[in-house]
Amino acid sequence: MASYKRLGLVLLCGCGVAALSACGGADGVASPGDGAIIVTPAPSPSPSPSPSPSPTPTPGQAADSCPTGTTDVGVESTVDRRQCQLPSVITGSLHLQNLPGVVYTVSGRAAVGVDVGADGTAADGQSAVLTIDPGVVIFGSSGADYLLVNRGSQIFAQGTDTQPIIMTSRNNINGKSTAESQSEWGGLVVLGRAPISNCNSSPANDGNLNGRATCQNIVEGTTDALFGGAIPNDNSGKIQYLQVRYGGYAIAPDNELNGITWGAVGSGTTVDHFQVHNSSDDGMEFFGGRVNMKYVVLTGNDDDNIDTDFGYKGFLQYVLVMQRPSGTSGDSIIEADSADGGEDYIPRQQTIISNFTFVHRSQNTAAFNAVLLRGGTDYTLANGVIVTPRTCLDIDGAQTAQAADAAKDEMGPPVFQSVVMQCGKAPFQDDGDIAASQIQKIFGLGSHNDAAFTPSLTAPDGGYGSFIDGAGELAVTPYDASTLDDFGTDGGTRVGSSNSNFFDKTNYIGAVRDASDTWWKNWTCGLSSATAPCTAVKFTS
Repeated sequence: MASYKRLGLVLLCGCGVAALSACGGADGVASPGDGAIIVTPAPSPSPSPSPSPSPTPTPGQAADSCPTGTTDVGVESTVDRRQCQLPSVITGSLHLQNLPGVVYTVSGRAAVGVDVGADGTAADGQSAVLTIDPGVVIFGSSGADYLLVNRGSQIFAQGTDTQPIIMTSRNNINGKSTAESQSEWGGLVVLGRAPISNCNSSPANDGNLNGRATCQNIVEGTTDALFGGAIPNDNSGKIQYLQVRYGGYAIAPDNELNGITWGAVGSGTTVDHFQVHNSSDDGMEFFGGRVNMKYVVLTGNDDDNIDTDFGYKGFLQYVLVMQRPSGTSGDSIIEADSADGGEDYIPRQQTIISNFTFVHRSQNTAAFNAVLLRGGTDYTLANGVIVTPRTCLDIDGAQTAQAADAAKDEMGPPVFQSVVMQCGKAPFQDDGDIAASQIQKIFGLGSHNDAAFTPSLTAPDGGYGSFIDGAGELAVTPYDASTLDDFGTDGGTRVGSSNSNFFDKTNYIGAVRDASDTWWKNWTCGLSSATAPCTAVKFTS
């Protein structure tokens, strides 16, 4: 996660908010070899128009042409596919079908719509819809290439168990990516109009502005893309059965694209069954918002895997996180906080994760702990397994360790229920802030927690490591996660109101119950011999 004091200087030096679009940066950089960007608005605002004409190549050969709304930039000879480039700005609607002999590409920033503003009244705003069919492959050629969904627009990237959507790099298409590859393209950015706690308004971060329509900010990894508003249930579309591979890119020091960036995405958005693999920055980072998700796989990411900031309030269930087996990279599994000095900003971050397995392998000296919860966050972790060669848990900041304060939107110290840990160095990190003895006390307040657990996780054949529950995990009494659906009031709106009964009640801890629990198979890459390798791309058309 970037330091926001430094990021603020990067964004504001010489660039007012109104003038940021003229400041340059990655947004205006096109990748070499992808051809010119031609903006071709789709002809219909319907979410699912059919491309016309439809390319009909001989099986196994590149298509003769590209579908309407994309630009032909030649044939990718290594896979014998016609490269059909997305426009730099998608207006109306664009439907990417899984067509024989076609692969889609982005050059520079491919934006879905034009920002409509926090309240939908931006003068030049245009809502748009991008629909992506099962099995579609999209690639970028450099870190400056990424796909961004603006406020007020939607993405419907709905793959299937047997035909996931793959967003990846040219190197991956060409078979040049390795187990250690990263930062080969930018990644996916989704922006919405849900509340955030940290504004770029003046006066900056006024407590009366935070979480209101006037509270917005510029998302990390860009110089001008805004997110935030006052619509908790904002709907940015649906993302299901998606892989994002080899992303992440620093456009400036401490200003990086992640594998997936969620900026103020609302609870009306559907997200489940997705994998982020080998991002050079965070696997996914939340900047405020209310989006909830299930069936999350994060593998090989180089910085933190789950980074939550800016007052994010949300639910996650069935979360499998595994760092690279080499142990040569990666930071924490979770890093949670608000911007520097923003511990009292509201809305305060409140995140609940149930049924997770965290395999933390990093020998990086910066990765002191598997889970880091800083000031400004209220976390609940339930039904989880943490395995690390280093320290398991660090809690920093008095605001994170103190009692609840309704006036400050505080829920009190973090809550742990049925969480077991194997810690190579120590269970709790004492770094001169919150004493290890106090962290131990907080951890001990929950039921069925164990800071000296001996894991019995098993690995599938040919896999990335052990992540399936064994006898030891199955012997732990699980917590009833179905009781965790509401945080309480949030500006008069029940945070969980549109997601009642979100959490399933399970009879096990961890992300994967046993060998018969196969939610992760087929659509992911690299986890076992039953899944495709991440270093290769399989086309399904």
